[in-house]
Amino acid sequence: MHVGRFLQRSARRYPRNPLWLTSDRTISYDEGATRVRRLSRSLLSLCKQGDRVALLTSNRFEGLEAHLAIIGAGMIAVPMNPRLHASEHEFILGHSGTVAIIFSANFSDHLAEIRSRLPNVRSWVVINGGHDGSLPYEQLVETAAGDMIEPIIQPEDSAWLFYTSGTTGRPKGAIQTHRVLITMIEQFLLAVAPNTVHTDVMLHAAPICHGSGSCLFPHVAVAAGNAFLKRFEPELFFDAVARFRVTATFLAPTMINRLTASEAARRFDTSSLKNVIYGGAPMHLGVLRRALDTFGPVFAQIYGQGESPFTIASLSTEEHVAALKEDRLNHLSSVGRVVPAVDVRILDDDDKPLPRGQFGEICVRGDLVMPGYWDDPGASANTLKEGWLHTGDVGYLDEEDYLFITDRKKDMIISGGANIYPREVEEVIANHTAVAEVAVIGVPDEEWGESVKAFVVLRAGKTAEADEIIEFCKDHIASYKKPKFVEFVADLPKNPTGKILKRELRTLKL
Repeated sequence: MHVGRFLQRSARRYPRNPLWLTSDRTISYDEGATRVRRLSRSLLSLCKQGDRVALLTSNRFEGLEAHLAIIGAGMIAVPMNPRLHASEHEFILGHSGTVAIIFSANFSDHLAEIRSRLPNVRSWVVINGGHDGSLPYEQLVETAAGDMIEPIIQPEDSAWLFYTSGTTGRPKGAIQTHRVLITMIEQFLLAVAPNTVHTDVMLHAAPICHGSGSCLFPHVAVAAGNAFLKRFEPELFFDAVARFRVTATFLAPTMINRLTASEAARRFDTSSLKNVIYGGAPMHLGVLRRALDTFGPVFAQIYGQGESPFTIASLSTEEHVAALKEDRLNHLSSVGRVVPAVDVRILDDDDKPLPRGQFGEICVRGDLVMPGYWDDPGASANTLKEGWLHTGDVGYLDEEDYLFITDRKKDMIISGGANIYPREVEEVIANHTAVAEVAVIGVPDEEWGESVKAFVVLRAGKTAEADEIIEFCKDHIASYKKPKFVEFVADLPKNPTGKILKRELRTLKL
């Protein structure tokens, strides 16, 4: 069994179901599966099984169509985030040994900067273009010759190189095998959104190179439709939900924050939504409660990473509702319960298991875990120890199997010998009525080693003073955890997937 077979099976069972939905075109599963087979055949005339083929596209159906074709041909897809710098794309293309790239025409000038420095990339395929010497994408779809002999693909074969966001340095290529992706699909349909069916429509509002692209696979497995948002704006999002009768989408917490603050939420019909999946960054409790008030009981949280894609733990829509109904709001601060396909342990710095309720590094093993990083044995050995993936996240398991994440291991603040977890302080400050966003870091302190500093973005039209924020913290957490410094900023630096870049905040002077 391999991932490419899900599309073909769905096309046989629901040939007339819409696979791709755009503003001016609808492609059925039958037509879409044919296009993917033809593209796979053309790619095999340019490359061979096991070759890496990169993707650099905006949110459009061809980007996911090509992803399916690459994997179905037994090649390895290398999706790249469109928001990265050209030098970052150059590194990924070189490090992965990519031999072909499929890109949308709006990136032609961007890639021209690095094209001459990538001799390993032999084939350049452009979507909606072809005037720069690249092969036109539709030509590969339309002119594929002969019948494709289905390649033999084993579950342990690599399917996707997921390059990490690089928040701590150069990105690393997490290897996602067919077994890993099939396990991801199973866990999504079992633990995240078990109500996913063939009449659903998934809206790709977040970049398709990341979490939204992962959502493609379980939705294709059940023959659901896929609609696209060219860029994320609240007005455009709500319009697409109403127009396509969207049932599911994947959003980062920062996107949900923008949606709940938009007056457009009251002008469009969003009653079709049933699965709004969020993850990728901390969701502060105040933002989540506003989102539940705005959209109703449609939210499901996932916790995962490129090394164990999408779902290590999940907090279902039912658990969101139960937490509110039974006044167990602490559950909303968790990332849910561990999914059946993985084991989770909380380990100390010596890799010894810790009892429930104690903080340590979250470590994972199971069929959802990558076999290693591409061409990086050192990083693989440091991250995978005795079969356990060391996530770099600090947290704990409670007595009911809910998993709580307090912070990244490297972000923990040690002040006067006491451990302070920035997430806890951020949760408090985020509940201040004037605060839109917050990030907390440790800064050098001659007396205490480190002190707590908060960077705060205020809501439009709101004001607050540093002393006010500090006093607000004293009312809710131990005094030693309160910020010593508060700096108000216009915005917080984020990487292309919406994660706050605390390393950039640390370079700012007090």
